[in-house]
Amino acid sequence: MAISKANFNSFNVTPTASKFITFNSSNNGLAADDVGGSLNLISTQTASSSANLSFTSGIDSTYKEYIFKFINVHPATDNVRFEMNMSVDSGSNYNVTKTTTFFQAWHAEDDSDTTLQYATTSDLAQSTSSQRLNNGLGNDNDGSLSGTLHLFDPSNTTFVKHFTSRVNLMYRTDSYDPSAFSIQTFVGGYGNTTSAVDAIQFAMSSGNIDSGVIKMYGVT
Repeated sequence: MAISKANFNSFNVTPTASKFITFNSSNNGLAADDVGGSLNLISTQTASSSANLSFTSGIDSTYKEYIFKFINVHPATDNVRFEMNMSVDSGSNYNVTKTTTFFQAWHAEDDSDTTLQYATTSDLAQSTSSQRLNNGLGNDNDGSLSGTLHLFDPSNTTFVKHFTSRVNLMYRTDSYDPSAFSIQTFVGGYGNTTSAVDAIQFAMSSGNIDSGVIKMYGVT
């Protein structure tokens, strides 16, 4: 049934930024309903020549999804990888067994190279090693990495622990890459454990995290 403008206005529906118009079968008309889903900031960590940034509290059954946002993460050492690992004992050990996939796309500033590839050396197959979230992050003064990691239902004790990551970085190694690159990497996989994951750690493959911010959100 078509709804005229007059009939639409008669429902007195006022959508807002956090609501949308939906059909209410009980009232046989329209209603403003919640869009659903919001990010709740749980904690923020700021690096300052830090060996790692570890989140050892706040990951529990409160939320079914957690999102970590990386903001201008800058390494102290050149040509390193930003990595993550998970813990099931509140951070005493970061050694959850993982199986993952890794692919990346890059584009040189001078347009000399454009590539999309699956990186077999960066994935894991039933390994407790840390998972790379990028390849080749440079420590140029203006270089950094930003992106997100999603961790799904970490407190579930029936299923494995899925996660996905997407980051973008500026990379230059002057010794053999005269042009800087924009590199975007995509990682997906699961922690092969039915134990609750209750902590996560981020670190460089070598050297410290010189600067940068990581924020942890719960998703409702």
